[in-house]
Amino acid sequence: MVRQALTRAELEQLESMWKAPGYLATIVAVAAAFGGWSLLLPVVPLAVINNGGSETLAGATTGVFMATTVITQVITPRLLRRFGYFPVMVVSATLLGLPALGYLLGMDPATVLTVSAIRGVGFGALTVAESALIAELVPMRFLGKASGTLGLAVGSSQLVFLPLGLYLADQVSFTSVYVSGAIVALIAVAMCLLIPRLKPDSPQTESTSQDPATQVATWKLVAVPAVGISVTSMGFGAVSSFLPAAVRQADPLHGALAAGVVLSIVGGAQMILRYVSGMIADRRGAPGSTMAPALLCAASGLALMSFSITHHLPVWWLFIAACLYGGGFGAVQNEALLTMFMRMPRSRVSEASALWNISFDSGTGIGSFALGMVAASLGFAGAFRTAAILVLVGLIATVLDSFAGKHRIAEHHNTRARIQQVTRVTRRARLPRRFRGPKPGAIGSVRTAVRGGRSSAGSVPESAGEAREPNASERG
Repeated sequence: MVRQALTRAELEQLESMWKAPGYLATIVAVAAAFGGWSLLLPVVPLAVINNGGSETLAGATTGVFMATTVITQVITPRLLRRFGYFPVMVVSATLLGLPALGYLLGMDPATVLTVSAIRGVGFGALTVAESALIAELVPMRFLGKASGTLGLAVGSSQLVFLPLGLYLADQVSFTSVYVSGAIVALIAVAMCLLIPRLKPDSPQTESTSQDPATQVATWKLVAVPAVGISVTSMGFGAVSSFLPAAVRQADPLHGALAAGVVLSIVGGAQMILRYVSGMIADRRGAPGSTMAPALLCAASGLALMSFSITHHLPVWWLFIAACLYGGGFGAVQNEALLTMFMRMPRSRVSEASALWNISFDSGTGIGSFALGMVAASLGFAGAFRTAAILVLVGLIATVLDSFAGKHRIAEHHNTRARIQQVTRVTRRARLPRRFRGPKPGAIGSVRTAVRGGRSSAGSVPESAGEAREPNASERG
């Protein structure tokens, strides 16, 4: 059954994000897709080694997967504009799920790397599409909470399926993991059938009505939030790669159990604080208020990890460090994504999603590799100390950007400008005619831009911009 898409005006009348057509199905699809990914993530390298493969080949399976993921994320916005969310999500979820059965053919290099590459294509397109689709489906005043709920779905799925995959491989068989991964991922395909048929707006649609003087290069709008999520993800690359080994060194007797607890704390704090930061963004009407504190929190957690290892503190100090880092990382994720959504035009939410995912995934990969070299020479404490310094660089950039934002004029047609426009039109409609004053024009737009605080708040508002009626292809 094809779900009808609501206009933006109709969406804004909804009392809850859960009433938005297709939102719940999208959340379930995301959880299923990440479940299928999480089941196989630690199992495939283990299967390679178990079948006599080298550690290099085992690591290459994840490396090839992430490489094709990032490459696909670059081109996904074009695919979304041409084909729409529904076909892209169906195909990508299928590519993530069904090829998992290909591991049954063997663990030789050609087979395992080819299957991993195909699954990476599906994962890359799906991660971009689902993040962008959230911004299309829910009322703007609930965007922060909706993004936080998306993080809860992803985090919960990982908490359940990461250990489940290892359990099935150990207690049942590797085959059971491959089959389960395919089945769970294909649940996402079924959920996609309940998603409205939508296409992102074409950038040319809005660019014709823009004042060229107000247009700003994309990199200027997204550079700072991209740096914020990248440097924090680099820390995650170090934490996920080296913290378990560091915990086992600190407590040889109970190290394995303690390492699992620490990683669970990082994941749990990450989920909770991502959701909380989204609620705060919704209440304030714009993201950004928790970005700097979150970066400081993440840097403090990494610094405490380094300090604890250096001075051989009890392992529970690492639990505190995990709370600090995980919470800060979760809040940074949501703030960076919402900031990109708010600063860029609505026609480019898919590009914002792609840039966020690329920054996240490349940061994790680069962090694992670069900080691994640091760990080889300076030890685990040196790796975490370097990661903390990198996050502080992101904090400095964020603080400077906050100051510069008070004097920045960004593109109009972004999400914040639309919210302001709707509010302004509604207020004018309620006033008697003689009190309404002149209609907003160029002078009013410039005045609003000069008054604005952050770049999104200071955006030149949309001149006639009410929500657009979806065309026939979008309504399905």
